[in-house]
Amino acid sequence: MIPAFLALIVGLALLVWSANRFVEGSAAAARHFGMSPLLIGMVIVGFGTSAPEMMVSAIAASQGNPEIALGNAYGSNITNIALILGLTALISPIAVQSQVLRKELPILAVITGLAAWQLWDGVITRMDALVLLVVFSGVMGWTIWQGTKKKSDTLGMEMEQELEHQAMPLRQAMTWLIIGLLLLIISSRILIWGAVEIAHGFGVSDLIIGLTIIAVGTSLPELASSIIAIRKKEHDIALGNVLGSNLFNTLAVVGIAGIIQPMSVGPEVFSRDILVMSALTLSLFVFGYGFKGFGRINRFEGATLLACYIGYMAYLANTALGQY
Repeated sequence: MIPAFLALIVGLALLVWSANRFVEGSAAAARHFGMSPLLIGMVIVGFGTSAPEMMVSAIAASQGNPEIALGNAYGSNITNIALILGLTALISPIAVQSQVLRKELPILAVITGLAAWQLWDGVITRMDALVLLVVFSGVMGWTIWQGTKKKSDTLGMEMEQELEHQAMPLRQAMTWLIIGLLLLIISSRILIWGAVEIAHGFGVSDLIIGLTIIAVGTSLPELASSIIAIRKKEHDIALGNVLGSNLFNTLAVVGIAGIIQPMSVGPEVFSRDILVMSALTLSLFVFGYGFKGFGRINRFEGATLLACYIGYMAYLANTALGQY
């Protein structure tokens, strides 16, 4: 069991480090190739921060652990909203000024509804996964169109400042991109092996491990970047990290895992996890949209999100203890 715990710790640490290098390298490389800061913030950073979830879920599905794949994707969404935005808003209220992000909020709510509808029968078939990937392609097409259409947006301005601060030569950017990607694959394999061994050793389901330890671990890049962004008063980047990651998780991560291996899960995924994720996504839409002007997630709302996360984790821990 000790090797499994060591593998879990090493895998998580390496995953977070490699994800940060991958995001920095891909964003800098995209800038060198002439991509606008707004598009980098909406597409490249969203993909990069979801790369850990994508790798872990794809490898878990290919190795016959679909519950880890699904638990990782949906657990990361819950962690992103309740823990990351909750903590970030407690540090400083998040002002939502970007018009692009305000448009993404209802899109995320609708996509979450699609995810809930697909899991109504407890199965993600390859057809379901294909639908998710087609919708993902449509959302990415719309995102790119928005990024090229918008001449000025607060998210783009904040991202441009970050890119100038983290400027690097193209060769260095490509090196970090390749190294980050390779280490993401290696660390994901180490992490999954350790998590599966621990789950089997304690008699805890793969789903619970995916929803908790792995979900938190793969969400650490978003946590770090959101807290750093809010301390720099880059509010739209803090929120954009979460919105982009959740869109990728719900559509691309689950879609890729489902194409590799159709997933059958217990009814508790819908009655517990999907409902929690849906409620949090709806809350984020209500808090952040700003029906009478700019949206704002204040400290009270951040504390509410954080309390929901603590309650959800406590419930999962109680469930795990019951299994053990």
